[in-house]
Amino acid sequence: MQTVKTTQLQEGMITASPVMTKKGLLIVDEGITLTNASIARIAFYDVNHIEIEDYEEPQEDTNDNSLEPTYFQRITASKEFQDFKAAHSAAADALKESVSSVISQEKEPQPDLLCRIIEPLLAKTTSSIELFDFLHNMRTNDDSIYAHSINVALISNMLGRWLKLSDDNLTILTAAALLHDIGKTKIPAEILNKPGRYTDEEFDLVRRHPSFGYELLLPFEQLDPRIKNAALMHHERCDGHGYPNGMKFHDIDDCSQIIAIADVYDAMTAARSYRAPLCPFQVIADFELEGLQKYNPKFILTFLERIAYTYQNNRVMLTDGRKANIIMLNKQFLSRPIVGVATGTIDLSKTPDLRIQALL
Repeated sequence: MQTVKTTQLQEGMITASPVMTKKGLLIVDEGITLTNASIARIAFYDVNHIEIEDYEEPQEDTNDNSLEPTYFQRITASKEFQDFKAAHSAAADALKESVSSVISQEKEPQPDLLCRIIEPLLAKTTSSIELFDFLHNMRTNDDSIYAHSINVALISNMLGRWLKLSDDNLTILTAAALLHDIGKTKIPAEILNKPGRYTDEEFDLVRRHPSFGYELLLPFEQLDPRIKNAALMHHERCDGHGYPNGMKFHDIDDCSQIIAIADVYDAMTAARSYRAPLCPFQVIADFELEGLQKYNPKFILTFLERIAYTYQNNRVMLTDGRKANIIMLNKQFLSRPIVGVATGTIDLSKTPDLRIQALL
């Protein structure tokens, strides 16, 4: 038996003991042969090392690229990512301090000052592609309210730029995203971080966080109403099936509609105690399935198209285990591009039983 760092794991290694998260969730069982997908899953859960059976490294084959660093490994090994990760942690701490002063009513939130919290993160990324690469590779199941809010602010800011919002509107949008989940501070941490299913009473309490957030911000008379509304409305949906008030399309302001998309995308691509992070193309597929009813079509279509183009030319793994390169996006089915495999090309829009499972 050998102890191997997660960054040094290779396909073909066999686990010598069960691989568990810090919270006791089974990731990979004992005696399982590792694949790139399972290695990525282990890394996503921030496991530093695992036990494997004695392993003899195979002879190098110059025609075999299976041992090339994965997508995850290339990104996380870079100095740029490490710098971004450190800045992200500092931003989450700064946001926590700002939120504390809001809760205590010590000072009114200032949108310009709030936006400064994420400026170092935006400065450390050269493009939307790099930003989403970094966010996608920071996924653990320990994301706090503040880390999540930083992510939602970054995603909302990027979507706002794609929508060509004015600088003033972009500032309000970003500040609103930073405070959208402030109501969760009124919910006990043991409920928010519960690894299993909520009881009905716990679920009802969690669903009240938008109202809690609005109540916390309401006393600040000079605060832009869009920031207050975002705390209240980010779980409302255009078809009227959201909460807490079942509002419909024209009753939900644009700022809240944009943040709703960013909030769901970040939640779905983050790890949870009961599942690994979803691949962006799985999230796009879910949005395509019902997003046009739930979200503002202008906002969701812009977002999905831009996200899909972010991963153009990426190497991916299909649900049948084959590795492929994304060759061309299909605007009608963004989650199902044309991909290239060893034997030729596949139009995933014409193969309903085959889809993209993971980025490599």
